[in-house]
Amino acid sequence: MTEKKHDIITVGRSSIDLYSQDIGADFNDINGFDAFVGGSPLNISVGCARLGVKASLLTGIGNDKVGEFILNFLNKEGVNTKSIPVINGSRSSAVVLGIEPPDKFPLVYYRDNAADSQITIDDVIKAEIDSYKIVLLNGTALNIEPSRSATFFAAEVANKNNTDVVLDLDFRADQWDDYRAFGLSIRALLPKVKIAIGTEEEILAATMISNTQVNITDQQISAPEIKGDINLSIRQLLDLGIEILIVKRGSSGASIHYPDGSKKDVPGFPVEILNVLGAGDAFASGFLYGVLKGWDLYKSCRMGNASGAQVVTKKGCANFMPYLEESIAFINERGGF
Repeated sequence: MTEKKHDIITVGRSSIDLYSQDIGADFNDINGFDAFVGGSPLNISVGCARLGVKASLLTGIGNDKVGEFILNFLNKEGVNTKSIPVINGSRSSAVVLGIEPPDKFPLVYYRDNAADSQITIDDVIKAEIDSYKIVLLNGTALNIEPSRSATFFAAEVANKNNTDVVLDLDFRADQWDDYRAFGLSIRALLPKVKIAIGTEEEILAATMISNTQVNITDQQISAPEIKGDINLSIRQLLDLGIEILIVKRGSSGASIHYPDGSKKDVPGFPVEILNVLGAGDAFASGFLYGVLKGWDLYKSCRMGNASGAQVVTKKGCANFMPYLEESIAFINERGGF
């Protein structure tokens, strides 16, 4: 078996993130915004790089200053950007967020003609997925062509070349004309996936049968209320062939679910919340660091929980991902692994 040259490549969204400077203010009363970077795959790649992982990102940026802003940040963070095409005629994505802790975070996406949705099968070929130990895919990339086909192709290449496929479910309700289409796409991809990661809401979204199950208040696109039977939904996803389903449960930690119906709960690290956006991506980066180090799933989830807990105390996502020494100190101060 050929030894893999690289650790992980993440595939999907990237953006400039404009976060309210006025913590606690109603969205209409915001006076200014801080400019960060974001998008789940980007956040995870940065989180992994800060932990010492050799991380690459496959996304698309427009031929614009926002794209330059994103690329400049990634290069400074040590993320491999050689697989990121500049796509003429498209726009780099943007996100605007209000911050009203502890539980109100209105979110606006600007993703019309998004460059990261324009990545193609050819871009996947150029990225050399087969040279990585892990490829992390993203659910939002399934909402439109050509990124949908590029995502399925990346999974296919990985399966043929002993590269583990991890899927971040990443349900963003306003990116789907029909919420149920998210579940159809996820369920079609899961037979090619080894590990899936999602919140309870995202798991329910992946199995929903009626759009009426979704309720969005205060434009909290990243955290909709979704009705359903979570245990039944978990069983449905596991039956599609994945080896592991990781359920992110916020301050309660995470749960590891296996195809035989068994599960293991991993306690979290309760902290005072400033901004929840990006916490799940931080979890994924910490978790994947542990997997790449050969840790067991429990210890890997503890590392993920620690990363997530640190980020929810910060204003942004990628810009505030913890470094390895910070996470180890954080864990040791709170009872260890």
